[in-house]
Amino acid sequence: MRSRQAVVPGLFIASASAQAVWNRGPRFRVLSIELRRKPLAGDPPRVPQKAEMSGKKILILVVCAVLVVGIIVGTVIHSRSDVPSVTTAKATSEDLIATVSGTGQIKPKTYVNVGATSFGRITHLYVKEGDHVKAGTVLATVENVQPQATVSAQQAAIGASKTDINSYVAAENTAVANVAQAKADLEQKTLDYGRAKELYNQKLIAKQDFDAKVAAYDMSVATLDQRKAAVAQARAQTESARGHMNQAVASQRANYDALDKTVSRAPFDGLVTNVPVREGETVVVGIQNAEGSTLMTLADMSVITAEVKVDETDIVNIALGQPADVTVDALPGKIFKGHVTEVGDQALLRTTGVATSQSTTGTEEAKDFKVVVTLDPQQAITQDDLRPGLSCTAKITTAHKPDTLTIPIQALVQRDLGVEATLFKDHGKGATTSAASPGKPAALTQGVYLLVKDGGRRRVRFVPVATGVTGTTDIEVTSGLRPGDEIVTGTYKTLRILKGGTAVKVDNSIPATPTDSSS
Repeated sequence: MRSRQAVVPGLFIASASAQAVWNRGPRFRVLSIELRRKPLAGDPPRVPQKAEMSGKKILILVVCAVLVVGIIVGTVIHSRSDVPSVTTAKATSEDLIATVSGTGQIKPKTYVNVGATSFGRITHLYVKEGDHVKAGTVLATVENVQPQATVSAQQAAIGASKTDINSYVAAENTAVANVAQAKADLEQKTLDYGRAKELYNQKLIAKQDFDAKVAAYDMSVATLDQRKAAVAQARAQTESARGHMNQAVASQRANYDALDKTVSRAPFDGLVTNVPVREGETVVVGIQNAEGSTLMTLADMSVITAEVKVDETDIVNIALGQPADVTVDALPGKIFKGHVTEVGDQALLRTTGVATSQSTTGTEEAKDFKVVVTLDPQQAITQDDLRPGLSCTAKITTAHKPDTLTIPIQALVQRDLGVEATLFKDHGKGATTSAASPGKPAALTQGVYLLVKDGGRRRVRFVPVATGVTGTTDIEVTSGLRPGDEIVTGTYKTLRILKGGTAVKVDNSIPATPTDSSS
């Protein structure tokens, strides 16, 4: 190739070059003319053409390298896009406490409804709701005109009976004196009879005189017998009078009881929790199926209980003597210690609270059982702190396992052990159902997914576990795992479809609890 340059007047320099081009044909001569601006005095030095071309090549190489790296990164990300993210936790040793909760209300162990024991109008109420009373304190009185009159009349009758008894005793004493007189007279007549008999035998007195002495003796004997009978009669009359007086006294006790029933007294030390009546109201006594009037309710707050309802699924874990923590809604921050003292045997309908044996409806619904927790007496509990009817929650400790191996409850799944072993060998690929017995469902085994390293990737392997005590969020593992083993705990949707041998990536920023209740 040959080139020629010529200076064009003004600003440009003209150059011409001839180039021969062969393209499988005749030879051609090409003439190219290039016009370039003439350098001026202020222009920077011109870069040679070869240096300019090398800079473009470097830029092209950099762009190509970036594209190659992007393609590689995109390929890796795309290859891992189907790897599920899971949350994990490690099996740890800790104290596990199993609890059962129930809600209810504070109740005194002993409380009574003080009812009316006499018919009449309330004349006075001596207490009001919230008062603390001692045993024997007068609570209320009912009008007592008729009972008081009956007592007074019977008292007069008893006085008359006492007077009659005194009279009969005096008559008895008179009869006894008459007996003594008759005995003295009989002695005299006996002596006269003896002397008369001797004289008569000696023919010294006439038979008429002797017969008079015999008659006088016989009369004295009869008189003594009569006087003795009079004594017995007087004594019988005295005993009869005493019997009548005792009867009057017994009737008087009944009268006093009727009079005492017009006064209501506290049967024990306690707290007045309810006074549904007012002074001037008329109260009646309950008879047969008719309920009587209630004057007030008295509660013995020396022994306080929490009566709660426990779900039927948890009642099998409740036993007498188990410790419990009782919290009262009205006293936030306070925890009262107690123990289970009563476990109900009768199921209660949750909607009505009626025992199932007394329910006439045939509908099926959730059931509860009554559990009574008695608060420990050594606590500093005042009667102003706890009042009957306050809403409370009892958390009963049903089991306590110190330093035991535990895992989160949500990690447990049910799987076919044989299928899981096959899936792990095939890296999660293959059939998910057992082919051993097509017409029969496979037996499922409880276990967890354990994270293992396989070929540089983290995969899951199904491990059967045996469990024990269940806590609020954790469960005891008795066999199958060791402390420090990392297991899959979520998410819930991932666990439902997770298979053994599947490669996973750990992302503990994902919440492990399910957010969709329908799933």
